[in-house]
Amino acid sequence: MTQTLSREIEGTQIPGSPSRSPFALALSDCRVLIGRNVKHIVRNPEMLIQAFSLPIVLLLLFRFMFGGAINLPGMAYVDYLVPGLVVVSIGFNSTTTVVGVAADLTQGLVERFRSMPMAGSAVLVGHVVSGVLRSMLSLVVMVVVGLAIGFRPAGGVLGWLAATGLLVLFAAGVFWLATLVGSIAKTVEGAGGLGMIFVFVPYATSALVPTGSMPSVLRAVVDNQPVTVVIDAVRGLMNGTAVASTVWLAFAWSVVLTAIGAYLAIRKFHQRARG
Repeated sequence: MTQTLSREIEGTQIPGSPSRSPFALALSDCRVLIGRNVKHIVRNPEMLIQAFSLPIVLLLLFRFMFGGAINLPGMAYVDYLVPGLVVVSIGFNSTTTVVGVAADLTQGLVERFRSMPMAGSAVLVGHVVSGVLRSMLSLVVMVVVGLAIGFRPAGGVLGWLAATGLLVLFAAGVFWLATLVGSIAKTVEGAGGLGMIFVFVPYATSALVPTGSMPSVLRAVVDNQPVTVVIDAVRGLMNGTAVASTVWLAFAWSVVLTAIGAYLAIRKFHQRARG
């Protein structure tokens, strides 16, 4: 795997280039690409709508259409719902990243980057970090709206800090997987279709309803998939309920998803960039 996207002959030096370590240069490349993607969020109304409006619509829809029909012992439905939808929102925010990576690969941007002595992985890091930031914006919006419609979490400051940290780590894993899917897609249109995987998988969890009423086979699958584990951990931390070993299991799943997603995404991206 090459370390940069540059086509320079090995050993050729760039006149006037600063004497900085490769790691420092890679960090600088990541900073520039993160800034690029953050500007896209600010300047792109569609991204802002997806990050803000859609979470609010989903929250209001499930809270007022189904909230009265679902009874949970010892917990209001809105307290059950908000943490679940926070995790679900990470999935549908990641579709923008899938399309963005595919667009960079198919519309000539990466070809221009290949003429520069820059770290190729910085392109993906920019997409991942901006995606995590977008998800955290959705978290803030959903919590504020949730509080306005009756969300009353009982978790303390430490519980909320732990929940936020877990969400950031899980979001990093999801967005690395999103960059992998974007690197696999041959067209931007195809990337949009493949990105729907991240929209629908989080719904097959305990995000909206408890799994106790599900058929046994479906319940076994739903209870043991990583998104459910993360949802249950975040819900317990936000609401101050018992989480036992769920938090550590959710942390382990998030680390595994991040490590595997980053490795495969960077490898595939370099293959596409060279090809």
